Amino acid sequence: MGTPEFAVPSLRDVARGFEVAAVVTQPDRPRGRGRKLGPSAVAVAAGELKLKTFKPETLKSQELLAEIRALNPELLAVVAFGAILSSDWLRLPRLGAINLHGSLLPQYRGASPVQQALWDGRCGTGVTTIWMDEGIDTGDMILQRWAPIEPDDTAGTLGQRLADLGAPVLAESLALAARGEAPRSRQPREGSYAKKLAKRDGLVDFSADAVTVWNRQRAVTPWPGAWTGYDSRRMQVLESRPRDLLPATVAPGTILEMGGRGVCVACGAGSLELLRVKPEGGGEMDAIDWARGVRVASGARMNWNEEVTT
Repeated sequence: MGTPEFAVPSLRDVARGFEVAAVVTQPDRPRGRGRKLGPSAVAVAAGELKLKTFKPETLKSQELLAEIRALNPELLAVVAFGAILSSDWLRLPRLGAINLHGSLLPQYRGASPVQQALWDGRCGTGVTTIWMDEGIDTGDMILQRWAPIEPDDTAGTLGQRLADLGAPVLAESLALAARGEAPRSRQPREGSYAKKLAKRDGLVDFSADAVTVWNRQRAVTPWPGAWTGYDSRRMQVLESRPRDLLPATVAPGTILEMGGRGVCVACGAGSLELLRVKPEGGGEMDAIDWARGVRVASGARMNWNEEVTT
C-alpha cells in the first residue's frame, strides 16, 4: 500500500523478494501543469510489474475489504499511502502490518518528516519500520537506519535518498516478520510531529536569520516551492546558501550585492545568496541573470506580499 514516488523503490524491492498479492494506491488525480487525470507513481510501477492494483476512492468499502481478505494476505507493507488505516485493515493480514516511515521515530511522526528535518536544520535523519497500530506512526519499532543531510539537499533529493535507503530496510523487516523474528521496540511516548506543509510555508521570510531562511527554502523545494517577489512579480527560489550571520544593518529583503551566479539579500541576521531562481512566467536561471534582466540595483528590496491560502 503506497502512493507517491517515495514508495516506488520499496514496491520494487518487495516485489523482488516476495509474492505481492495486490497493490493498493490512491485513485488517479489531476497531475502536472495541465492538471490531467493521471495515476500515482506506485500505480505506474505496479503496472510495469504487472501486479493486481486497486485504486479505491475510500478504504471504508466493505467490497474492497472482502476482495483483499480473499487474497489471504500474510502481511501488509505500507509506505506513504496517504490515508490512515482503520482497525479493519490492520486486522486483515495474518502476521500484521508494517510501515516504512521517513524519519528516526519517535521524531517527526506525521505527514512531512523529510521536510521537517530540513526545516529544523538537522544534520541527519533516517528511516524506521514499525508494526502499525491505530495511532499515527506510534507502533513498535522494528529497524532503523541513519542518513546524513547534505548541505545541497532539498526535500526532493533527501526524500529520494531516504526512499532508496528504506526499500531494503522494509524488505528485511518483512522477511524477519515472516520468520517470526521481527523485533518490537516500544516507542517513547515523547516525540515530535511533522505537520503537513501548506502553500503559505513557501513564503520566504527574510526577517529570520540567513541559516533559517536557507533551511526553510530547502525544506519546501520542490513543493510548495520557496517564493518571494520583486517589483510585484512572483519568483521562486530554487537554490540558495547563507553567506554570513553578521548583525543586520539594513532592512530584511534588501538586495546587498550581485556577482558570480548569485544575488545577496539581507536577512534578519546575515545574508542569503540566491543562486537559482524561476521568475513568474519564465524558466529556471541563475539569479544573477535574472537580476541583470530586470536591472536590479543594490539597495532595492524584495517585496512580494501576496496572501495565499492553504
